[in-house]
Amino acid sequence: MFVLIWATLLFSVRVSDAQTGSSVCGKQSCPLTDYCITLVEGEITAEAGLCVVIPCSFTVPENIKVLHIVWFKCDPAGQRCGYGDIFFNSKTFSDQVQSEFKGRVSLLESDVSQKNCSIIVNDLKESDSGAYRLRVNTLPSSGSFSKFFQRATVSVQGLSQRPTVMIPPLTEGQLTTLTCTAPGLCSGSEPTFTWRWRGGGESDADLRGSITAFKTENVTEFAKRRSSTLSFSPSAEHHGTNITCTVLFQGNVSTEETATLSVTCE
Repeated sequence: MFVLIWATLLFSVRVSDAQTGSSVCGKQSCPLTDYCITLVEGEITAEAGLCVVIPCSFTVPENIKVLHIVWFKCDPAGQRCGYGDIFFNSKTFSDQVQSEFKGRVSLLESDVSQKNCSIIVNDLKESDSGAYRLRVNTLPSSGSFSKFFQRATVSVQGLSQRPTVMIPPLTEGQLTTLTCTAPGLCSGSEPTFTWRWRGGGESDADLRGSITAFKTENVTEFAKRRSSTLSFSPSAEHHGTNITCTVLFQGNVSTEETATLSVTCE
């Protein structure tokens, strides 16, 4: 399941190795005997409004029971992490999580005994950039609070990906449907779609008689494809004009794509 989700979301999670020479392969660190963590080497980059996956796995001795795991967002150098830096806690009723992260972070595997500490962060903001560290709380408590000092570095950049606009062949007088698909396969907040048509004038106008609809397709538990459809009957006045689809994400992050209509006569 983890491999499938990671592959599905990979287009919105790019690992930069230009300066480090690292790869998407994880690097294992074992600060204590039989306590190990594997995190992606290099910087994980993502875009505002979309989502990011931080792949992670760990091992503890067989006689140790994992109670819950805690993720910290540390200072830029990743050296200092305290209770005020917690952005995810697998305990159901934890009140220590920073308010700005509540509802945006999920484990890809909810059963912590599976030792999969991978997380997905939705509705990204550029301020989410930083160093992230893991702590595993265990029973017995000796070895508990094992804070792994290896860190994952995330860089959130401005949104550059555009929607995909699909236009079928257009025939005058025949009902047709255009589809606009948002970038990203994220399970966070639903984006808002807006269609604009530019006719013979220089200002945008309403596309008369058009009908819009929103659609969500579940690709995996944590990956959703969002799209909007625009249905209308094209006429000769639409030929050679432009149609624009704008997608607005959380945090007032938007992106758009414009296509030119080509209408044939019957």
